[in-house]
Amino acid sequence: MVCAHIFITGDVLGVGFRSWTVWKAKNLGLFGWVKNVYQPREGVEAVFEGEKEKVEKMVELCKKGPIVSWVKNVKVEWEKATGEFKEFTIQR
Repeated sequence: MVCAHIFITGDVLGVGFRSWTVWKAKNLGLFGWVKNVYQPREGVEAVFEGEKEKVEKMVELCKKGPIVSWVKNVKVEWEKATGEFKEFTIQR
């Protein structure tokens, strides 16, 4: 089990990025959350926990995002998996 905490910037707000992320993460069997952030930069933040190969695949998918988005940058912070998540959700 690994954990990736990512921060995505670009044209990623108001384009369904969070819903797309939930759909992709659940299909990969990942756990964690995704939310919009407005400070210090606008974008999307997410935490993915699961098998290493699947988390790495999700990070790569986020570098492209849904077809209506434009991803400028994805910053990845690898952290220790805690196993605290039981599903993948949108946080408000």
